Amino acid sequence: MFKKILIANRGEIALRILRACRDLRIPAVVAYSDVDHDSLPVRLADEAVCIGPAPAARSYNNIPAVISAALVTGCDAIHPGYGFLAENAYLAEICQQVGLTFIGPPPDVIEKMGNKAEARKVMKAAGVPLLPGTQGIVPTLTHARQAAREIGYPVVIKAVAGGGGRGMRVATNDAELTRGYPVAQSEAESAFGNGDVYMERYLQRPRHVEVQVIGDQHGNVVAIGERDCSLQRRHQKVVEEAPAPHLSDKVRQNLLKTAEKGARAANYWSAGTLEFLLDTDGHFYFMEMNTRIQVEHPITEEVTSLDLVAWQIRVAAGERLTIHPEQLKPRGHSIECRITAEDAANEFRPSVGTVETYVAPGGPGVRMDSHLFSGYSIPPNYDSLLGKVITWGSTREQAVARMERALRETVLTGVTHTIPFHREILADAAFQRGEVHTGFIPELMSRLGTRLKDAAEEDAMPQRLPIGR
Repeated sequence: MFKKILIANRGEIALRILRACRDLRIPAVVAYSDVDHDSLPVRLADEAVCIGPAPAARSYNNIPAVISAALVTGCDAIHPGYGFLAENAYLAEICQQVGLTFIGPPPDVIEKMGNKAEARKVMKAAGVPLLPGTQGIVPTLTHARQAAREIGYPVVIKAVAGGGGRGMRVATNDAELTRGYPVAQSEAESAFGNGDVYMERYLQRPRHVEVQVIGDQHGNVVAIGERDCSLQRRHQKVVEEAPAPHLSDKVRQNLLKTAEKGARAANYWSAGTLEFLLDTDGHFYFMEMNTRIQVEHPITEEVTSLDLVAWQIRVAAGERLTIHPEQLKPRGHSIECRITAEDAANEFRPSVGTVETYVAPGGPGVRMDSHLFSGYSIPPNYDSLLGKVITWGSTREQAVARMERALRETVLTGVTHTIPFHREILADAAFQRGEVHTGFIPELMSRLGTRLKDAAEEDAMPQRLPIGR
C-alpha cells in the first residue's frame, strides 16, 4: 500500500479522497491554490502544500507544480479526483517517469478513451452498440454535410476531446449544421485545445444511463451497477439516482454485461464509467467512457455499501478485486442532488460570497458530501458545486421523501444556491413517477415559469431558522 498520497484537487472531492485515505490509514497531502488556503480539506489534511495562485492553469492544472508537490512532500502516489487533471494522460505518463503512481488507468488508456472518436472504434470492435455516426473526425463542413446525409437528421456535433456540453451542437437541417459546425469547432479548441469534432445521430428525449466499472491490474473487471443521470441542464447533471428507475431486469443485465465487455476491450483498470443513451424501446448506445471517479459515485456506494474511492486506491496499489457478486446487487434506492452556487430564478447566474450559516441535513438515510462551513468564502475561480445531498431508502419513494426532508433541513445563507430549484424538481409529478429523460429540466423550467422565482423569494424570507435559504 502507498505510504503517502497527494490529493491534487479541491472542494468536496478533495475531502472525499482525504476521508478514504484516513479509512485506509494512509497519510494524505492536500495540494491547494492560494485562494483555497483556508478551505476545509486543507484544514483537515495531514499536510498541505500550496501549488500556485488562484487561476487553475497556474495551480490545479499546473503539472510541474503538482509533481513537485508530491516529490517534495514524500508522496508515492497522486489522486487527481475529477475535473482538472483527472483525465490527463500526460500527468499519468510523467508520474510513471518519476516513480509516482497515478491513481487512475494507464496513460495510453486515458488517451484512447479520452478521444471520443477513438473510443467509438474500440467499442465498435468489441460489439458494443453505437449510434450511427462518423468513424473518425469530420475535418471540413463539406464532410459534415455528407456525413449528416448518411446518418440522417437530427445529428449532434461533438468535440472528440470534450465533455460537459462544450464543443457540442445539435443540427436538424443543413442550415443549422452550417451554423453549428464552426461554433462547435471553436468551442472545442477554446475549451480543450483540440478543435476536432465527430458526428452521430441525435436521439430525442432519451435517458442518460451510465455504468460504474472497476478493474484491477490482474485482469479482473466488474460492472458494479448503473445510474440514471438524465436530469441535466446544458449537458450538466443536476440529479442522479441508482438504480435507474423503470429499467427491466433484461435491459439492466444486458447493459451491465455490455459495459463490462467495453471496459475489458479498453484494457481498463481503476474506477471508470461507461455512459449510454437509452431510447424509449429499451435499446442503449455507447456515448463515452470517463476514466476517473464520477461526481455521482456516492449513490452507487449507498446501494452497494462499497467504498469506490478506497477501491480505486487499492487497485492502484496492485491489490486484487475481492468484491463478492452479492455485493453487486443493488440494495434499495439512492438519489443525489448537486447543490451549486447559482441563481436558478435568474438563468442560473453564478453566485459568489461568504457562507453566513451552514448546517448540513441529517437523520436516517441522509449523507452530505460538502466542503462548506460557516464563514467559508466561495472563490469565483472554480466550479460552482457547493455539495451533494445524497439520500438512501429501501424504495425509490422513501429515497425521494428523505431527499425532500434533507433539502428542507439544509441551512445555507450568504450565497444564492439551487436548493429551491431542486425542491421543485422533487415536487414534480413526472419526477415522482420516475418519468425522466434528458429533456426533463428544460420542460420543467418551461412549466414553472415565474413560479421558480416566487419559490426562491419565499424561501429567502426571514424565519425562525433560515431553512433552505
